[in-house]
Amino acid sequence: MKVLIHGAGVAGLTLAHELATCGAGVTVIEKRRQIAGNASWQAGGMLAPWCERESAEDPVLSLGRDAADWWENALPGHVIRNGTLVVAPARDAAELDRFGRRASGFRPVDAEAIAALEPDLEGRFGRALFFAGEAHLDPRKALLGLQEKLVQMGVRFEFGYGTASKPYMADFEADCTGIAAAQPTLRGVRGEMLILRTSEVSLARPVRLLHPRIPVYVVPRSGNLFMVGATMIECDAAGPITARSVMELLNAAYALHPAFGEAELVETGVGVRPAFADNLPRVERDGNKIRINGLYRHGFLLAPAMARQASDMILGHETKKELVHEAHR
Repeated sequence: MKVLIHGAGVAGLTLAHELATCGAGVTVIEKRRQIAGNASWQAGGMLAPWCERESAEDPVLSLGRDAADWWENALPGHVIRNGTLVVAPARDAAELDRFGRRASGFRPVDAEAIAALEPDLEGRFGRALFFAGEAHLDPRKALLGLQEKLVQMGVRFEFGYGTASKPYMADFEADCTGIAAAQPTLRGVRGEMLILRTSEVSLARPVRLLHPRIPVYVVPRSGNLFMVGATMIECDAAGPITARSVMELLNAAYALHPAFGEAELVETGVGVRPAFADNLPRVERDGNKIRINGLYRHGFLLAPAMARQASDMILGHETKKELVHEAHR
């Protein structure tokens, strides 16, 4: 079985891994010159299905609960299983209660427990929600690590692939190009983020700061780096980050810990995430063509489950019909 995958984002790479593991011959083509700059590259890398259930449907939890295990099996050592901490300023305590009513898989913690989990947040918040079963990873290291592993498994990559490039013959083709697929039922959701550097703050896990208007998350990375994100704007234009978004994200980081006010602003980024009307992903089949799309803000969380479904369809294995759509049978 020869499979041609269009797109080297998280959807394309996870599908390539599933297929190559089963012995398929896989080629990945990508119009960009390298694995960088797409929506996957700008992601937070939170594997947080119970947190995401607060604003998402049940399939996000059911399909995402095994994501941390998938990533750990694929890339040992990349997954950090320290959970997620959700906090809110005292004036927004009602937001914490609302979040707890809609989410699951957490335990309420008080100020003493917050200090034990995150010593640098001692005295800053009176209570929080702790999701002990959640995890996170650095999406950039994960993408690069997965590409390196796939090459070792015999997967071929061609970057800078364009209309003038030579065509590939394949038994199946898989479109994993996200918003570039230009499906009429897709819409773009713009996410903006910052990367800050400071040695004055240490966090062991992602921390979500609730706010009635713009809730944000701060994700620790190696080298004293922190990813702060992300806005959700109904827009399919990439472009540079807006001044308003920079101010709001910086204000939120400062509200979490004042030391972020003196942090170095290392990078700003924008990613346009593909979404369907229900904000749930789909695997669609039309003959020998497969599409994985609509991962919305859940790329690293849901890509493994979508890749398994698509791989099963391609290889003729039985597959669950949930979130699977066939144009022709």
